[in-house]
Amino acid sequence: MVISTNTDLSFSPLGDRALLVEVGDHADPETVARIRELADHLARLDLPGVLDFVPALCTIGVHYDPEQWRDESKVRTPYERLVARIQEALPDLESLGVSEGPLREIPVCYEAEFGEDLTALANAHELSIEQVIQIHSGAVYTVYMIGFAPGFAYLGPLDERLALPRRETPRARVPAGSVAVANQYTGIYPADLPGGWHIIGRTPLQLFDSSHDRPSLLSAGDRVQFVPIGAAEFRDLRTGQ
Repeated sequence: MVISTNTDLSFSPLGDRALLVEVGDHADPETVARIRELADHLARLDLPGVLDFVPALCTIGVHYDPEQWRDESKVRTPYERLVARIQEALPDLESLGVSEGPLREIPVCYEAEFGEDLTALANAHELSIEQVIQIHSGAVYTVYMIGFAPGFAYLGPLDERLALPRRETPRARVPAGSVAVANQYTGIYPADLPGGWHIIGRTPLQLFDSSHDRPSLLSAGDRVQFVPIGAAEFRDLRTGQ
């Protein structure tokens, strides 16, 4: 059962232990910021049996214990009761503050040994390699969400001049630190992983370390700007970590 509200929100079940709050259908920095603020607002309600709030591109996953929301009269399901409680506590979305996250500079080497798809991407858009680097590094991106793998940040919006659909055949291994683009996003592979994005460079930074209190270098809401570096500086930074 999908439940709509008189705001831009709608609710739908995710099995019997979670529900999805949808906030529009288009990811952009303002929507992502409102989702973060709304997730924080809901978390502060300390609703019984609610285990976690998981903000994503246009949604918030709400994980809960249905036993805490049983209606002995069986008039309403646990899902319907929790949705009703959340609706009662919903703020006006326009009233939610939208704050900018911290700006993080990420060094990237765009040289051929690290950006194996850079030439093909430039040719696809009739750009020079220098223009691709200038466009990609000249923008400030927002971390829309962390997903796919621990520490993998979906960054946007990507300039449409660099947008390409995912590769038809994914690679079995993309090296850790690879900076890539696909559709309307750019991202950084936090570990050696399979992947179908177009690789245009690599950062020497470690994106995810489970031994740290804050294992992911980037968090949803952070702003990111890529800084071009040469291969020698790449190796110096990699060695110095």
